[in-house]
Amino acid sequence: MASGTGPEQTFKGIAAAPGVSLGRVLIHVENELYVPNYAVDSEDLEGEIKRFELALLETRHEISKIRHQVADRLGEEEAQIFDAHLLVLEDPALIDETITELENNLRNIEYCFQKTSQKYIDAFQRIDDEFIKERLNDIKDVTRRILYNLAGETLKSLESIDAEQIVVSHDFTPSDAAAIPAEYLKGFITEAGSRTSHVVIMAKAASVPAVVGVHNILKTLQNGDEIIIDGFEGVVILNPSEATLYQYGESKKRRDTQELEFLKLSGEPAITKDGEQVIIMSNIEGNNEIPRVLETGSDGIGLYRTEYLFLKTGSFPSEESQFQAYKEVVKSMGDSAVILRTYDLGGDKVLQRKDLVDKEDNPFLGCRAIRFSLLYTEVFKDQLRAMLRASAYGNLKIMFPMVSGLEELHAANQLLDEVKKDLKASKVKFDESIEVGIMIEIPSAAFICDILADHCDFFSIGTNDLMQYMLAVDRGNEQVAHLYEPCHPALLRILKQIVEMSNAKNQPVSICGELAGDPIFVPLLVGLGLRNLSVSPNFVPSLKFLVRKLSVEETQALAEEVMMMSDPDPIFARLKSFHDSKEYGIKGVTNRNR
Repeated sequence: MASGTGPEQTFKGIAAAPGVSLGRVLIHVENELYVPNYAVDSEDLEGEIKRFELALLETRHEISKIRHQVADRLGEEEAQIFDAHLLVLEDPALIDETITELENNLRNIEYCFQKTSQKYIDAFQRIDDEFIKERLNDIKDVTRRILYNLAGETLKSLESIDAEQIVVSHDFTPSDAAAIPAEYLKGFITEAGSRTSHVVIMAKAASVPAVVGVHNILKTLQNGDEIIIDGFEGVVILNPSEATLYQYGESKKRRDTQELEFLKLSGEPAITKDGEQVIIMSNIEGNNEIPRVLETGSDGIGLYRTEYLFLKTGSFPSEESQFQAYKEVVKSMGDSAVILRTYDLGGDKVLQRKDLVDKEDNPFLGCRAIRFSLLYTEVFKDQLRAMLRASAYGNLKIMFPMVSGLEELHAANQLLDEVKKDLKASKVKFDESIEVGIMIEIPSAAFICDILADHCDFFSIGTNDLMQYMLAVDRGNEQVAHLYEPCHPALLRILKQIVEMSNAKNQPVSICGELAGDPIFVPLLVGLGLRNLSVSPNFVPSLKFLVRKLSVEETQALAEEVMMMSDPDPIFARLKSFHDSKEYGIKGVTNRNR
C-alpha cells in the first residue's frame, strides 16, 4: 500500500491493545449511525438519487415540525433559528455536488453525501468568524438528520464490512464491535474510552491494535484515509511517509520474530526460577477463539464471557444452542479447566431489548450481571441447565459475576440446586461435583471474601470493575479516565487482602482482569501470592516467558517494597524498572492511563 497523498500527521492517544496495523479508515459516525461505503452499478444511480430525494423530503418534514413546535411554545423569533436549517436543504451546491460525486465515483449515496458535506464543514471550520460558525452548526445538524433518514430501515450495521478497515469512532458499544467480521477488522480508534473498556478487551482477543482517547481525531480523518495505528505507543499516523512505513515495517519484523520465539516455548509450563508454577489461562468471548487458545499454550480458559452469545444477536440463545457451544469448548480443552461466567449484561454492555431493563441513569450501579440473572430467572436457569449438561464432557466450572454479598450468592446457588434436581429427575448426566465460583469485583465482596469462601469453591478477581468501584471512576468516562489508577495504594492493598484472606480459608484465587495481562504488573501479582492469571490468549506466550525470568523471592521483595509506597507515580516507576531489568524482550501495553 502506498503512502498517503497529504502531509504526514501524528495523533497521540492511549495505547490500549498491542499491535501495529496499516490500513484504510472506516468512520463509524455518532455511535448509532454507520455510514457504509460500497460500490453501486450505473443502473442503480436513479434509485440512489431517489433515495436521496426522499431523505431530503423527510428531513424537511422533521425540521418543519420542530419549527412549528418551537413557534407554538417560544415564539416566531426563536423558531426562525430553524429557517437556516431549511436553507441548507435547498443549497444547490451541496445537493448537486453530492449527485456529481455519485455519478463520478459510483459509490452509495450515503457515502457521497457525507464526503461532500464534510468538505463544506472542513472549509467552514477554517474561517474564524462567529456568523460562519453558526452556519457550520446548521450544516452539521442537517447533515446528521439527512444521514439518519438515508439509513432508514435498511441501514447497514458494521457487520456489512467487506474489506479490511481500521474502524474509527467517538466510542463503541460492545455490540458495535461484536458485529464487525473479524477477518476485516484491522484496528480500533476512539476519541473517548479507556484501555479497560470491553471493546478494548475484544480488540485484544481479536489480535488487533486499539488506541483510545485520541481527542477530536474525527475532525481530521475521512473514510478511506490511509493510517498507521500503533497500539504499543498509542499513536495514529495519517498519510505515513515512505520513511515511516519503512521504520514500522522493520519494527514489525523484529517483533514478529520475537513472538515466534515465545510461541515455540508456549507449550512449556510457566515455572519461576525457584520452582513455583504460575498457571496462565485465557479469557475468551466465543468458540472462534479456541484455536488461538490451543495454539498459544494456555493452561485452560479462566473466563468465558457467555454474554457475547447474546450481544451478537440481541436475543438470548436457546438452552440447546448454549449447550452445544459450551460442550464444544469443554471438549476442545480436554482435561484443562473451562470457567464459564454467567451473563454479565448491563453497564457498558448495553441491552438493546427495551422489554428487559429500562434505560438506567447509572447502569454500572444498576441491574447488571448477577442482578440481571436473578431478575430473569428463567433466562438464568436456561443458561445453568446448558452449563450443567456440558459439564458431563469435561472440566467445566461455573462462575457468578458481580456478587456483592451472601444474599445474592445464596439466591444464585439455590437456583443452581433447583436446576440440578430437575436434571437428576430427568436422568440427564452432569458433573454433580461441579465447582462454582464468584467474581470478586465489588469492594463489599472483597472485604467479606472469607465469609463468601464458605459458600463457593473459588474466587476470580476482576480488577477492571474492582478498580472502578474502589476509586468511584466510570472507566468509560474520558473526563475522569486519568483517575482510573491501577497503582493506587488502595487497590494494591485490597488485592493483598483478598489473597491473604483466601489463603487463610484455603480458597483458590485467580485474577482475570486486564491487570493480569500487563507485563509491568505481573511480577507484583506473583509477589502478592497470585499463582493463577487469566488473560487474552495472545498474551499467554510472552507472559509465560516472563514468569520463567522471575523468582518468587524477588517478586515478594518487590511487593513488600511497593506496599510501603504511597504515591502511584513512584509505584509505577518501580514496577517498570523491575520489569525492564528482566530484559525479556517484549514491549507490553500497560494498563495505566498516564
